[in-house]
Amino acid sequence: MSDTTPRKKGKPNLTEMRRSARSFALQALYQWSLVGQSAIEIEAQFRVDNDMGNTDTQLFSELLRGVIGGSRDLDEAFRPFLDRPLDDLDPVELSVLRIGAYELIHRLQVPYRVAINESVELAKVFGATESHKYVNGILDKLAQRVRASEIRARRSN
Repeated sequence: MSDTTPRKKGKPNLTEMRRSARSFALQALYQWSLVGQSAIEIEAQFRVDNDMGNTDTQLFSELLRGVIGGSRDLDEAFRPFLDRPLDDLDPVELSVLRIGAYELIHRLQVPYRVAINESVELAKVFGATESHKYVNGILDKLAQRVRASEIRARRSN
């Protein structure tokens, strides 16, 4: 997989840098799912092999290490909303769901709608044709469970 995040001329804004971090994290998690290297090895390889100058490398590292370290817990968080066994998910789809679940559960400073939207965008770029709809549905249900207060507050405004 290669980074397909479009590069604009000039200094990228924080949103673009975070989007790039998520994109690299997805690719690194895909690699982890295929070869099982450690997060440290994959992170080092990605930092050497890719131009990460326009990337929020702290977020990249947090997502990569957090998802790998917490993959079982993340899987259990969204498993009730799946319509098929976890093993039947495409590795890209599974990695996108894990990133979204990680952000919904552990990065409370990120609004739930942003966490879901960023995962949907990853699925559109890297996933199968309709996978973004599946990812959206699963993460929306997870958000209703783990971000219920935030959702209620948003609806009341």
